[in-house]
Amino acid sequence: MHNLSEFPFTIKYIIILLVTAMIALIATPIMVVLSRKIGAVDKPNERRINVKPMPSAGGVAIYLAFSVITLFVLPRFVGLANHKLVDATYFRYILPFVLGGGIVAVTGLIDDILELGAKSKLVGQFAGACVIWFCTTSHFDNFKVPFGGPLLEFPTWLSFLATVFWILAITNAVNLIDGLDGLASGVSIISLTTMGLVAYFFLDATSIYLPITIFVLVFAISGFFPYNFPPAIIYLGDTGALFLGFMISVLSLQGLKNATAVAIVTPMLILGVPLTDTVVAMIRRKLNGGSMVAADRMHLHHRLLNLGLTQHAAVLVIYGIAGVFSFIALILNVSSRWGGIFLLIFSSIGLEVLIELIGVLGENRTPLLNLVKFIGNSDYRQEIKRKRKM
Repeated sequence: MHNLSEFPFTIKYIIILLVTAMIALIATPIMVVLSRKIGAVDKPNERRINVKPMPSAGGVAIYLAFSVITLFVLPRFVGLANHKLVDATYFRYILPFVLGGGIVAVTGLIDDILELGAKSKLVGQFAGACVIWFCTTSHFDNFKVPFGGPLLEFPTWLSFLATVFWILAITNAVNLIDGLDGLASGVSIISLTTMGLVAYFFLDATSIYLPITIFVLVFAISGFFPYNFPPAIIYLGDTGALFLGFMISVLSLQGLKNATAVAIVTPMLILGVPLTDTVVAMIRRKLNGGSMVAADRMHLHHRLLNLGLTQHAAVLVIYGIAGVFSFIALILNVSSRWGGIFLLIFSSIGLEVLIELIGVLGENRTPLLNLVKFIGNSDYRQEIKRKRKM
């Protein structure tokens, strides 16, 4: 029998990833039962899609698998010093992420049971963000102005505000798309996989802990995913959605330390689905004269359902959109400056067309399609001119 330590790291890492998925795969059915016992149940209402009460603390299984592997298994094979676990450089690297993520996950679990207010949830997220700021180097320290502009170095206070804003924005954006079976978990797998590839192939070798960590999280979600894909038997809940959003935000900050415009744009593209849905929702609510944070049923997944798609089909469509965003992010990292500029311009035009066709911005808010119609349809052009003369 061979000792595991005798195998190449690649083989050991693959085994670790499979064990991660198995832990989540085993823990998730247990959480189905425990969620009902502790009252973490998502009850049907006018804003939710489910028609029966659903256990909603599935994120605990993901957090458990991720934290066990990263705290107690990986440090024995990555950056081990003096054969002491607590002295391993990877252990010191990952501990703040697990602690910060744990604070956010516990906040989400309390919300799944008691339904906290928005301010209370923000307090938990802010506490997790503070752990990252004070205990890691994952800071939003600078901004490279695109197209050959200068590098702007942030003072400490501005870096703190930018870092906290980034973490809270991404965390809540991922939480907002958790509206259909398997949606947030599937989009997170796609986004994190792309982030891991970018980290491995396009960041320097000193960032190797980043892809190692990302793919552990991917496999932790993968073990939970079969139970969450439609028809789901358990939801991520705020426990899982907030934890995944938090981890995606703080892990993407590692890539932002590479001070280039591409490094800034890449995570935004990778997270294109949740970010676009959140920004468009805020604009839509403002145009409708309401609060930008008020809930509605006009999110991307709601509009796809209104167009007649089933939940299963709507989820697959959004996976496809997330895949396109991720593909663009990968291409951007190997493009020339002008190639990247044109890629972003045409991607933005395509995104706007998609938003207008689906109607996410609201009924009759289709400026780009109206412009195309004005240019290509003489009858429509004459009609518009007549209205302006009246």
